[in-house]
Amino acid sequence: MIPPDVREVATASDAARARRAAARLTAALEVPGVERARFLTALTERLRRCLDGDGAELALTVEAPGPDGTARIQATVRPLPAGGPASPWRLAVPCPGPVPGSLAHPADPDEPASTDAVLAADEETAAVLRRLDEVEELLRLHREELHQTNQGVLALHTELDSAALVQRGLLDAERATRGEAEKARRLLTFLTDVSAAVTASLDHEDILRRLADRLVPDYASQVGVWLFDGNEAATGGARPAAAVTAARTGRPQHAGRHPGGLPGTEDLPPSALSPGRPVLCIPLGVRRILGVLTLTAPGDRFDADTGVMLVELARRIAVALENALRYEQHRDTAETLQRAQLTDLPAADGLRLAARYLPATRGLNIGGDWYDAFFQPDGSLLTVIGDVTGHGLHAAVVMGQLRTALRAYAVDGAGPAEILTRLHRMLRHQQPDLYATATIARFRPGDPQVTWASAGHPPGVVRAPRGAVRVLGSKPGVMLGVPVPFTHRDHTTGLEPGSTLLLYTDGLVERRSRGIDTGIELLGRALAALDESALEDLDLCAESLVEPLVHASERDDDVCLLLCRSVPPQGGAPAADGRRRGRLTGVPRPARAFGERPSPR
Repeated sequence: MIPPDVREVATASDAARARRAAARLTAALEVPGVERARFLTALTERLRRCLDGDGAELALTVEAPGPDGTARIQATVRPLPAGGPASPWRLAVPCPGPVPGSLAHPADPDEPASTDAVLAADEETAAVLRRLDEVEELLRLHREELHQTNQGVLALHTELDSAALVQRGLLDAERATRGEAEKARRLLTFLTDVSAAVTASLDHEDILRRLADRLVPDYASQVGVWLFDGNEAATGGARPAAAVTAARTGRPQHAGRHPGGLPGTEDLPPSALSPGRPVLCIPLGVRRILGVLTLTAPGDRFDADTGVMLVELARRIAVALENALRYEQHRDTAETLQRAQLTDLPAADGLRLAARYLPATRGLNIGGDWYDAFFQPDGSLLTVIGDVTGHGLHAAVVMGQLRTALRAYAVDGAGPAEILTRLHRMLRHQQPDLYATATIARFRPGDPQVTWASAGHPPGVVRAPRGAVRVLGSKPGVMLGVPVPFTHRDHTTGLEPGSTLLLYTDGLVERRSRGIDTGIELLGRALAALDESALEDLDLCAESLVEPLVHASERDDDVCLLLCRSVPPQGGAPAADGRRRGRLTGVPRPARAFGERPSPR
């Protein structure tokens, strides 16, 4: 390390020479102007402070370059006297220039030293000012750049705000669209569910009840349906003026204090029957107007989308009602036709009869089951039970044809087998697509035996006076109408007084959950379980046999039952025409139908 340049500073001249030496040293070692001015200014200020006291000792030291290759100039100021309480002051500045071999004390007089120091200070000040100008210019450029950046940031924020507003608008629109879509889905689901519920029924009262249950309270506070009788409006009860207008014009009407704005709906003044809430009256019609659906709003108004849904629902309700009313008309006509075919049972000497007929609980409630009982010219009594395949008007018409043909063949005195053979031949040629089963039993006056024949029909069951039950097990003939020629055969069985012959159709004994053989076995048990005294009332016995075997909820087929009970004759000789006197006792009594529907209006 180079020996330090040590100077004693006791006067201002000493301080000036010391500063000048430091200035030359920093200049020689190429210390940058700003760092040099800072170094010399700080050193001068420290020396001035020391002059206020007893002076100071200045040591200028040049330290060898460190690991980074840069040397340093260090100034150490020790206040005099040495060893005082004040600690030394040190300041260092890096110098990139070459390090000199030694530091020499200048010998310049005071005046030139002072002048040079002043000039040197001005040069340093000028260097600092030039550097300051450069810094200010650079700062100005930075400020201008910062201003431009700020402007860009402000523009970016503006764009971001605008984008945020647009995004918020899009989100609101998407939320509204989703709400509308969810509302539309809910309305469509409701429309589908209600349509499925009402179209599943063919009872117009049930349809109206289901409709009211679904609409209240979400879509209407009150629901009323004004059905017309035929093409004329039914009278009775106060009707809103909007309902009358809807019936007259065939267009939906809205009555309220304010216009409803419902698509396809006309606005009217508020209804006197509902002044506080709007009323929507929709005509029920497809090909013709069946009535008017009147809805009272659940709130202050009807929603536009809900109004559209209600109009469409009314159209579907009209279709369901028209189908139900048409079905009910066909059903009543068919039942009237079918019941007209069911004969009043005659009362014969030595034989008592009772019958039951129950229509199926599904479909038109009509089918081809029938029973009949009548006398032949020779006084014999024929009892018949039969079943035409299928249901509906066609089956009922064919059943009527068979019944008429059977009576015509019986007039000639034909027996059960011959009658069935002729029916089989007739049905093959006239109704090749329909088949039928039948059993005919012939009772002759005074004969303890009964002659019978069967065409594919379930076998009859006989109950002896003491309760023993047997099934007429002879193999039945083929069904009537099957495309094969066949001749039926007669069979006989004993029927002593007090015995009961039960004839029935398969609807009584056959179920999806069990076979027909099981049903026949259950029927035999039920017949055997009857008390002998109970058999005196055959009508009650018929009901007792039907109830345990038939449930209204599971009746897929018609049920027909005919009871023939042999009793001791009351006497009387045969007439000249072969008939027994007294075989008719009083007015013929019609057979009651257990559980039958009320007669059609």
